[in-house]
Amino acid sequence: MLGISYEGATAVITTVGAGLRSFEVDGVPYVETFGPDEKPPMSAGAVLVPWPNRTAGACWTLDGVVQHLEVTEPARGNAIHGLVRRRPWSVAEHTGSLVTLETVIEPQPGWPAALRTTVSYALDENGLTVAHHVTNIGELATPFGVGTHPYPRAGNAPTDSCTLTLAATTVLPLDIERMVPVGPAVPVEGTEYDFRGGRGLSGLQLDTPFGGCEPDSDGLVRHSLVSGDGGVEVWADPDFRWVQVYTPDSYPQRGRAVAVEPMTCPPDALNSGVDLIWVAPGEAWGARWGIRPL
Repeated sequence: MLGISYEGATAVITTVGAGLRSFEVDGVPYVETFGPDEKPPMSAGAVLVPWPNRTAGACWTLDGVVQHLEVTEPARGNAIHGLVRRRPWSVAEHTGSLVTLETVIEPQPGWPAALRTTVSYALDENGLTVAHHVTNIGELATPFGVGTHPYPRAGNAPTDSCTLTLAATTVLPLDIERMVPVGPAVPVEGTEYDFRGGRGLSGLQLDTPFGGCEPDSDGLVRHSLVSGDGGVEVWADPDFRWVQVYTPDSYPQRGRAVAVEPMTCPPDALNSGVDLIWVAPGEAWGARWGIRPL
């Protein structure tokens, strides 16, 4: 575990998976946490590279060759949440308010490319900023996606007392049994999935990918969770044009929780090709997201 701080703000990052374990300001929590000796429940805080969410059937095709990934969601037969969330990462830099971790994805069954990925967590007066970078260090042009799995919380307010607002303009239909797409994204306008004006979370059950996330006038995509006593914002660069929202009833300690997961591409993007990022050998990509108390 690696701690960082800035004035009254603190965060703790795990070296296994480079995930976010906690973020507090003046002792008030703004993400759901877990114990120092516990595995992250429900993928809390995880970094999802080189794909977020699910790859249907744990198979995809690159340059005409079918790639067979490990089935990591046996009940549905999918490969889920990438290749790095359970591996140790190396510490590249650690100062009082910043930590950067890195790992290399080597060619392996189902993934023939070599990528170096880093993630930096930094605290300042605006809250927590998380920066992702991916570099192709191999000899094969490759697509990928990046996601992350925070469970933001509006301080100590119960989840069901909060209003969720999303920047998303579309929703992706899913096969509920397999949790993979069954068609293209459709507009949220006029549906129960329109969160642009905010909706109360009480009674809502979501495990839903939203797309078409539109940036504000400052160029950032903004989602928020607000209660009567304050709230929290999850912001992102426009590269994160997708967001998965998940509302479990059984998060440890808190029960009801909500994950608001910025993603650069939708579920099963390795097969659909939708919003995949391509990097040629020697090329790199980077983008940021963050969490800010309101």
